[in-house]
Amino acid sequence: MRRNRRTDWSRRLVRENTLTVDDLIWPLFLTDGTGVEQPVASMPGVTRYSVDRIVAQAEIAAELGIPAIALFPNTDPAKRDAMGSEALNPGNLICQACRSIRAAGLPVGIITDVALDPYTSHGHDGLMDGETILNDETVEQLVAQALLQVEAGSDVIAPSDMMDGRVGVIRSALDTAGFQDIQIMSYAAKYASAFYGPFRDAVGTNATLVGDKRTYQMDPANTDEALHEVELDIAEGADMIMVKPGMPYLDIIRRVKDTFLRPTFAYQVSGEYAMIQAAAQNGWIDGERAMMESLMAFKRAGCDGVLTYFAVDAARKLTGRG
Repeated sequence: MRRNRRTDWSRRLVRENTLTVDDLIWPLFLTDGTGVEQPVASMPGVTRYSVDRIVAQAEIAAELGIPAIALFPNTDPAKRDAMGSEALNPGNLICQACRSIRAAGLPVGIITDVALDPYTSHGHDGLMDGETILNDETVEQLVAQALLQVEAGSDVIAPSDMMDGRVGVIRSALDTAGFQDIQIMSYAAKYASAFYGPFRDAVGTNATLVGDKRTYQMDPANTDEALHEVELDIAEGADMIMVKPGMPYLDIIRRVKDTFLRPTFAYQVSGEYAMIQAAAQNGWIDGERAMMESLMAFKRAGCDGVLTYFAVDAARKLTGRG
């Protein structure tokens, strides 16, 4: 077995999986204000940008050949309410950013998050009646949110809310409104995970979340349920599906890809990123090697692409641009 491993050229020749820039999606955080670049303390190397600074980040992605960026808002707490009304504001952070990036004419796809948690005062992805998350009423609002984002310039709608039936209703609404070409990347198997903490810091929901999300996000103990969720979303019109988190759920990714043979993505979430960064900063691991090894793990498990905060660093490594 060692003969094939002896030289670099031979290792490259027999390599089973390849990671390229085409596999990367870069999540970016938006915040209010002008001229703002605000580091996220729990995610070393990650920054919140005001809308006037986001085009420059999209330009970096385009120059490196990263196919797409994914936008997430840190909404002003004063604009959050129980109904998540700011999600339906055509002038909200996501819509402003979409219009700015589109106006710049950059060859990069824009993926937008469809969920209410960045806009609600209680931090949940849906509307509430007491402690109950209302499914159908939430879906109705998600549809309106998705249409606004597409009108502003979004290329891919990514429902992350985990409400039942939302993919089908959004697909129907997009088609009816003349947006048949808009893709849906469904957060199909999204688990109620402990790895989301730094992300919630970044979008400002850690301080506002009431209770937890286990009545709509998946139980980490379940695997067959993930296949059922994915099957439903594909039947409802999802073009691409996602498993979230990533590395703790590589087994789910493998089963999903083997079962459905559809474009399959993973989100290397904030907690995964923060752990690697923290260990690297303390000198406990080689951060660059751990970054690349973690991304290769997704390809090995069957991913067609990965949402990762390492996207720019990985792209520079892969392209030799610094």
